[in-house]
Amino acid sequence: MSEDTRSELYAELAAVGPYGTHPGHALITMVEPHPGHEYAYNRWYEDDHYYAGAMAMPWMYAGRRWVATRDLQLLRYPEKSAIAQPVTAGCYLSTYWITAGRYDDHMRWTVAINKRLNRDARVYHDRTHVLTAFQNHEATVYRDGAAGPRDVHALDHPYAGLVLQVVEADSPGQRAPLLEWLRTRHLPKRLAGSPAALVTVFSPTPLPRDRMTYVKQVEGVDTRLILLWFLRTDPRECWDPCFTGLDAAVTESGLGRVELVAPFVPTVPGTDTYVDRLR
Repeated sequence: MSEDTRSELYAELAAVGPYGTHPGHALITMVEPHPGHEYAYNRWYEDDHYYAGAMAMPWMYAGRRWVATRDLQLLRYPEKSAIAQPVTAGCYLSTYWITAGRYDDHMRWTVAINKRLNRDARVYHDRTHVLTAFQNHEATVYRDGAAGPRDVHALDHPYAGLVLQVVEADSPGQRAPLLEWLRTRHLPKRLAGSPAALVTVFSPTPLPRDRMTYVKQVEGVDTRLILLWFLRTDPRECWDPCFTGLDAAVTESGLGRVELVAPFVPTVPGTDTYVDRLR
């Protein structure tokens, strides 16, 4: 007898609720494999967890992995980061889009499946979560207006690099003005003529109380914004002047501070490319 999968419920679930293409939410997770476990971690994540722990889940419809080799890690700033200690920690970044309006449905599934994966010894524990949080989409700013791929395409389009920027408002009441300044003034100015095609802006949400114990609770839920800059060129080719000084610009606004600016390049799925260049 085949295993009961409650297939009769699937038609009912598909017939109700939001099912648009807008990336209303995201999972952004930056992880550091423990020394000596780099190859094993990479194979586990690419061969198993990327699919069973992410892409196979309902309403998570796009994903991409990124990697920071040692030379990319050394470009990060500020040196004293509230996110990464040391600032070079977190050499792998995974990004996923979740359908708008389906956050609660996805969270119920992801907590349950990760408990099952852990019970079945399909979770790799020799790693540290440097920054892991589900996010709400706040804004997308485009360099070329209506031309080019939209944010829904960002994790499938072959961008050559990504820059993760973490910004903290000075207080919860300052986050909305900070977001407005980023959206209407700062980002359009920085994007103009740059190799970045678009920037998505997210705000973190607290993890559920029944989350896995190896993932720490999210900090900065009321003050933090996460920016993803999608690049058409390798970040090493455009770091200076495009991505230096982002911290000074935010500080000068009087609305907040930058806690991390970190460049990545896309992994090559199914391979161990770059694993030997992490340390």
